[in-house]
Amino acid sequence: VIEETRRWASIVKTDFTRLREINDRLMMAERAFLDREGRLQDHVALQQNQTSISKHIPELNTMIRAAIFYVFFALTTSLSSCFSPKSHYHSLFLSNSLANNASIAHNLYMLTRRPHVAGTEANTETAEYVKSILTSNKIKSHTVSYDVALTYPASRSLTLTPEPGHPPIVFDLRQEIYNGDVYADVANEVMMTFHGFGKTGTVEAPVTYANYGRVEDFAMLKEMGVKVSGTIVLARYGKIFRGDIVDNAYAAGAIGTLIYTDRKDYGGGGKDAGWFPDAKWMPPTGVQVGSVYSEAGDPTTPGWPSTEGCERRAYEEAEKLGVVPSIPSLPISGADGETIISSLGGRLANDDWQGSKDAPTYRVGPGPGVVNLSYNATKTIATIHNIIGVIEGSDEPDRFVLLGNHRDAWTFGAADPNSGTAALLEVAQRLARLQKKGWKPRRTIIFCSWDAEEYGLIGSTEWVEDNREALKSKAVAYLNVDVAVCNEGFTASATPQLDELLKWTTKQVKDPKNTSQTVYDSWASSSGSPQVERLGGGGSDYSAFVQHIGVPSVDMSYRVGGYPVYHSMYDDFTWMQKFGDPMFHRHVAVASIWGFLALQLADSEILPFNYLSYAEELQKSAKELEDEISNKTTLAPLHKSVDALTKSATKINNEINAIEEDIRQASPRKKDFARARAINDRLMMAERAFTDPDGLSGRPWYKHLVYAPSKHNDYGSKSFPGIDDAIENAKTLDTAEAWQSVQHEIWRVSRAIKQVAQVLSGELT
Repeated sequence: VIEETRRWASIVKTDFTRLREINDRLMMAERAFLDREGRLQDHVALQQNQTSISKHIPELNTMIRAAIFYVFFALTTSLSSCFSPKSHYHSLFLSNSLANNASIAHNLYMLTRRPHVAGTEANTETAEYVKSILTSNKIKSHTVSYDVALTYPASRSLTLTPEPGHPPIVFDLRQEIYNGDVYADVANEVMMTFHGFGKTGTVEAPVTYANYGRVEDFAMLKEMGVKVSGTIVLARYGKIFRGDIVDNAYAAGAIGTLIYTDRKDYGGGGKDAGWFPDAKWMPPTGVQVGSVYSEAGDPTTPGWPSTEGCERRAYEEAEKLGVVPSIPSLPISGADGETIISSLGGRLANDDWQGSKDAPTYRVGPGPGVVNLSYNATKTIATIHNIIGVIEGSDEPDRFVLLGNHRDAWTFGAADPNSGTAALLEVAQRLARLQKKGWKPRRTIIFCSWDAEEYGLIGSTEWVEDNREALKSKAVAYLNVDVAVCNEGFTASATPQLDELLKWTTKQVKDPKNTSQTVYDSWASSSGSPQVERLGGGGSDYSAFVQHIGVPSVDMSYRVGGYPVYHSMYDDFTWMQKFGDPMFHRHVAVASIWGFLALQLADSEILPFNYLSYAEELQKSAKELEDEISNKTTLAPLHKSVDALTKSATKINNEINAIEEDIRQASPRKKDFARARAINDRLMMAERAFTDPDGLSGRPWYKHLVYAPSKHNDYGSKSFPGIDDAIENAKTLDTAEAWQSVQHEIWRVSRAIKQVAQVLSGELT
């Protein structure tokens, strides 16, 4: 009798879940007609959903009528299966019996045998490889393709005339193959060095040296009396996003930009340090390639997915709007950069603008060295492929925990990004083994292998735009790993409600360098206490999830200090095996943290979010603003809204404690399942309320009012980016109208935080 009662009780619970899922789809469908610009959306998806829902209703009605007879017994029987503990499987996930560094090494080797730039045949092969690993582990997988605008190099040249009358120096712009290079036979497949979305053009002018190309560097040149207008800027990598270097040069009046890898930052400080393959440092001819497009997604389909036959604006329109650069640019090697530096006269550069100890003396110019820069790009619509793998949840299949990594690389991509791809496949293989032992996730786990990230987060952005409304209503969290391993130090970034979970997870994983301690211990020792960074920068695929639709997210890596061969042809399996992670133990650690985080988010009865951490973070950020604003504005609305968030976060934490106490006493019933679901919905949806339909002023795709890229550095991040942009403008103009704009941005953020507090409280006004 007991077993029969439990069986029917399980049906009641299952039907409750299925009905809730269908009702959510019915309820949320109308939201999808909404559009920021007021456009009417295609309602084919709604019709498809209606057909799908309708065919299940008779079946559900039959099952529910049969189950009603047993409801009385179900409600008087403990439904402990609703809240079944899965800690055994979680411990097993971290065990040495499932971890496999040899498998990780093999997958990385297979993924990096050829250069695989987005849109190429070689990268399609990596997509097929990832899909084959997932399907061979019984994980349902499919390919989602998009037709996107990309650029490839057709030709480029660079010559330097050191002084009038001197013969020109013609740079060959090639990265040298070293003796014994095992990838020499495919080196011809490495594309010529270029900037993705770089502007076609030929320019000739004297050169001005601009340090790292930051706004403050150009301000220093102006203070020194150096005229940048009409010159070609030479800047070095290392502080800000390369696209912002080009934009900052253009704003200063430059007609072209060259960006080089200085030995001071990438060469170990000088010739004595050696370079790859004898040391980890960038060789003198090594070049960091990359995109100079500073927004997210296909620039010809802003805000909507690049599906077959979609609306598409002209590439020239994107150029006019300034979303792709307005002047030509090229990346060059450290050796070529120093040759050009040696041709410059003018004022002596400041000490912190100088190079390594054995570098030539740096002067700022302009000239007398004159450079002729020519670049010709091929613009094309290329097909890219995302691979999506799904482990469906048993209790809440309509709640998604997503794990993502991009697969495309500028060259071989051993560190960036395929160390992350290998770790993703390791997580998938371990979870597949847990499934064989009887584990099923409570919520659905989705593996995402993105394409075309390097050009501008294109694969992930198009997919998020393609599934925007479904993700907004169903995504619990997104866990991103780009470069899994390139150095020894662990680092992580997150939206603040995930801070405690992230730290707790690292306490469960052994440190790969010292197994007598945990990852948390080594992470804490490097800075005194673990520092969780924030996800405001636009550097990886979390951007569309956090900054566009407001999904709680994490990004993690072993990369403190970066790695010198970044985006060069030397980022290959040999470099990883010799210098990055010889035993692949750090890869194992990343996979363990990544997968264990996913298990907690997928299996916990109550989502392990803590919004008190968020409130504390916002309080700190508000405090920092006080030194930036004038007496013409007030932060009172912001402080008031943060106080409201603190109260709501405390309230929901108390509710969580109460329901978890019920769970511990093994007395949950169907109503407790519904109660838990309601709390989880509030926890999940609260992050969405930080977004605003209008987005940031001048940058409408970025909807999150707390976390978005810095205006002058896509890699950088500041809290309250809209307020920060308005303050910068007000300090420049210093008018009443400009400071009123600051106040308006403060009010916008305050209203968003108030909405978050209201979602958490679960009550209407």
